[in-house]
Formats: sequence, structure tokens, C-alpha cells
Amino acid sequence: MDRSVIKLFDANAKDYDRQRRGLIPCFDDFYGMALSLVECGNSSPCILDLGAGTGLFSSMVLLKYPEARLTLMDLSDSMLQEARRRFHGATNVDYVTGDYSSYPFTQTYDAVVSSLSIHHLSHPEKRQLFATIHRLLNEGGIFVNADQVKGHTDQADVYYRRRWLEEIRASGLPEKAIQASIERRSLDINATAADQMQWMEEAGFEDVDCMYKYLDFAVFYGKKTGRTS
Repeated sequence: MDRSVIKLFDANAKDYDRQRRGLIPCFDDFYGMALSLVECGNSSPCILDLGAGTGLFSSMVLLKYPEARLTLMDLSDSMLQEARRRFHGATNVDYVTGDYSSYPFTQTYDAVVSSLSIHHLSHPEKRQLFATIHRLLNEGGIFVNADQVKGHTDQADVYYRRRWLEEIRASGLPEKAIQASIERRSLDINATAADQMQWMEEAGFEDVDCMYKYLDFAVFYGKKTGRTS
């Protein structure tokens, strides 16, 4: 992952959570759908959050599964420091500062989740990561990815950007926060929803679908079933 991305997130770690709702016009539906898809077969699942940042999505998952064992992974230690403050005293939350696109994972999980992170990878890195995630999952495990997507056409992308700017400016966010987000998004490497679903299927996931989409915000789901065609 581009090191310049890390610097931008380090610089905005303390304000990240406070600005999320303003910067994601569909915040409630986006995260609500992602959380609803995290369905594990036991009350104390092992869950890996890739690009966990401040632990925003993990905090929602932990409310749903308070006995879960969570591993939060992020390149930005400043972001994970905010997560450590959020989960202060929690003995069932672990933290890993590292690059999940090349990390030598040794554990398996009941679920792998991610939110607004994987779009920072190049397309070949995304495809490889999906294969890695499939390998990391236990049988019946699920992958839920709430992320940004590229439009089917260039015109769609122009429309997405115009709508996003209109909505975040109407949210009341200070201009400084808006400009910082625009700078971060200039480094995004979004892929289309169709491409991402295809890469997930190639990795071995079953029941793959885009379960929610609002402009360029989408939630993907896949399951490791062991079924044979």
C-alpha cells in the first residue's frame, strides 16, 4: 500500500470518527447493512478486521458479538492508538500494525471484515487479498467488505463525485475536513462492483453479491462453503 496513504490517515486519526457521518452520506444504511451481514455460527467467533483504523466497525461488531475475539489490523499505528483508547480494558481485542496485503497470517477466522480500506490497494493486490482472505476463513466463514467502488462508466464516477461533494458540504463539516477528505480520496484506486465480485468468486467464495450500494459506497458479501460445482 502507498505510504502516502498512511501519512494522510496518521494526520487525521484523532478526528476520523467524528467526521465519518458527515463524509459518508449513507452512513447508517452502509454500516447497518455491513453489520447485519456479520452472521457467525457461534457466540464467540474469531473475527479479523482489515484496515480497522480507529475500530469504528469493530465496535459495532463487538456490540453484536460481545464475546468475540477481535483482531484489528492497520498500517497506521496512530489509527490503532485511537482503537486502543476505544477498547481500553477489553481483553478480547488484539492489535496488529502491519500491511495486510503482504502479512504472513497464521491464524484462521470465522469472519473477516473490512470497511473503507481495500480500495487503497492496486487491483492485482485486491485479487490476491481476496484469495488470502478465503484461505484464512474457517469452513462456513464469511467475508464482509464495506468499501468504495468505481462506477460502471466514467460518467458515473463524475456523477458520484458531484453528489458526494454536494452532500458532504450540506452536512455542516468544516471546509478543512472536506479538503482533507478530498486529498485522501485522490489516492483511491476504486474497482467496479462487477470486478470485485468476479475476483471474490475466483478466490473461491460462494454466495457472492453486492448487498448494498449508494453511489460509490457498496457492501460485498461472500462465504467459504466448501461446496463443489
